[in-house]
Amino acid sequence: MSRSRFNRTTSALSGVAVASGLMATESGVPGPIGRVRRRFTRQSLMFKVVSGLLGMALVGGGAFAATNWIVGLNGGSSAEGQSGTVSNLTISAVASPAATNQLYPGGTGDAVVTITNPNTFPVTVTAVDLPTNTTYAGGFTTSALTTGQTGCAAATPSDVTWAFATGVSGTVHTLTTPLTVAASGTLTVTFTNDASMSLTAPAACEGTYFSLPSLTGVAATGGAATATTSPATDAWTS
Repeated sequence: MSRSRFNRTTSALSGVAVASGLMATESGVPGPIGRVRRRFTRQSLMFKVVSGLLGMALVGGGAFAATNWIVGLNGGSSAEGQSGTVSNLTISAVASPAATNQLYPGGTGDAVVTITNPNTFPVTVTAVDLPTNTTYAGGFTTSALTTGQTGCAAATPSDVTWAFATGVSGTVHTLTTPLTVAASGTLTVTFTNDASMSLTAPAACEGTYFSLPSLTGVAATGGAATATTSPATDAWTS
């Protein structure tokens, strides 16, 4: 009887185990079969996702990787550039700022100009070339230099010339400080005491504005340089 009862109990337990879906875990404690299967499914899915991302990373990195196929450069490889053209400066008489040192017979006074640079690069002026000392300034009634002063014209003569001019046209006179005009810029400069009036200047030239005779040239170079701040003061002294 005892053996028969034991077998029935085991059989019953086995039936319960099959019916309820139980199985032994690694620890020996029964656990749900369905739960173990779900865990295994999640792990598999995670492995597939990580593997897929890793594959994408390897593909992306491979697109920028160096290879053993080395590419060289043909001789004579080059590029094209172009230099700018050079245009002349323009120097003009200007009324502002007004000359501080004014002319009188036997004395010198200021000459105010603008230097305009049409080039696409800075230009540095180091010297000016003067006309002869018998090339005279014309006198005008106002700073606009539009109405001539009677009795004080260049042909009278006014006896107003550039200081240090000689009997030879085109003499070179070095500036005390080089002047750099910015690219496509204009620089206003007062040349201190570089206009001169002789002792024989006519009385009609009193209280007159003068347009100094045209310079015959400048010594200037184009190239990178720091522009001079406008308005500037400069001079030649010989």
